[in-house]
Amino acid sequence: MTKTRVVIVDDHPMVTEGIQAILETYDDIEIVGTLTNGQEAIDSVVALAPDVMLLDLNMPLVNGLSATEIILEKRPETRILILSMHDSAEYISTALSHGALGYVLKDVPTEEIKTAIDTVMEGEQYLCTGANAALTPKTADGREPLTSREQTILLQLAQGKSNKDVALALDISVRTVETHRKNIKRKLGISSTAGLTRYALEHGMLQGTGVSL
Repeated sequence: MTKTRVVIVDDHPMVTEGIQAILETYDDIEIVGTLTNGQEAIDSVVALAPDVMLLDLNMPLVNGLSATEIILEKRPETRILILSMHDSAEYISTALSHGALGYVLKDVPTEEIKTAIDTVMEGEQYLCTGANAALTPKTADGREPLTSREQTILLQLAQGKSNKDVALALDISVRTVETHRKNIKRKLGISSTAGLTRYALEHGMLQGTGVSL
């Protein structure tokens, strides 16, 4: 089994140790380094060769934003996943514009960090619920609109396809489909697959597919 090589960069030892302890319980994760500032991350990225770097924003010497740009110049294949306490749209959008592939708030369940790692490893952007809500304008009824990827997955699910079927069709992992499915249900306020199908029918998404309730 190929393990995902992860480096954790945070100047708070308790944060680093907590994340490391959880991630080390997964067989497909290997922690190859724990660093305390952006300069160390820049200096070590080539030698450590991480697949994913968990990077705090506010650190001494070099902050997370500057470090992200330099790290990606030195090793473009490393995926940067920002871990931060800041949930403002400005922080999040700036981090993404600097090249980060994901943004997770530090108060999320630690298991969600594993989901974020899996998602960015597939080349997809990952925003935790709080970060996504900060960036996403609300629709007229106050709901968050679905992303284009979520609309694609909703269409697949509404046609009765399983998570595994959708994963195969879109060449993503079942875990990623499950994450999207949860987000779709949360955004739409729908708890069942039948409800998703009904929503898709009512919004003209299933025209020509032969699907009906």
